[in-house]
Amino acid sequence: MGDMARRISKTDVNDLIKTLNEAYAEEWLAYYQYFIGAKLAAGMLRPNVQKEFKEHAVQEYEHASMIADRIIELGGTPVLNPDDFSKLAKCKYDEPLNEDTFSLVKQNLDAERCAVGRYQGICDTTFGKDYVTYRLSAHILKEEIEHEQEMEDFLKDMEIMQNLKQNS
Repeated sequence: MGDMARRISKTDVNDLIKTLNEAYAEEWLAYYQYFIGAKLAAGMLRPNVQKEFKEHAVQEYEHASMIADRIIELGGTPVLNPDDFSKLAKCKYDEPLNEDTFSLVKQNLDAERCAVGRYQGICDTTFGKDYVTYRLSAHILKEEIEHEQEMEDFLKDMEIMQNLKQNS
């Protein structure tokens, strides 16, 4: 597999596969961070945060699936051992040691900002050189930016609620 995809890509395909495998590992970690955060969330805006985390977990899983497909199309193999996810990922999974929604949202905001940088970098590398990977990474970038905005909105709402509580 991947003969034509490799031939038409005007990038170093081996480097691209390495980068996509890092992104693939990060998506699995992001999936788990949202999944477990939805299970553990407690405190302010809990039902809303849980709902959003569940939606994001599904999208992160979908990102991992799309990236795996692209790696295979390019003639590579997606990371086979989940133990390697943390070793490869530049966007790290932070264990949710504090289960309050504020802490969980903050962790996910940091992770989303890293993901935005990851996909912007892939877009920059593939623009005009590998249209399929570029479109894939631009699609994921758009969703990661939306996730970042949603986390920022939650933090702002929490700060407003905290200020109202302190002023009453």
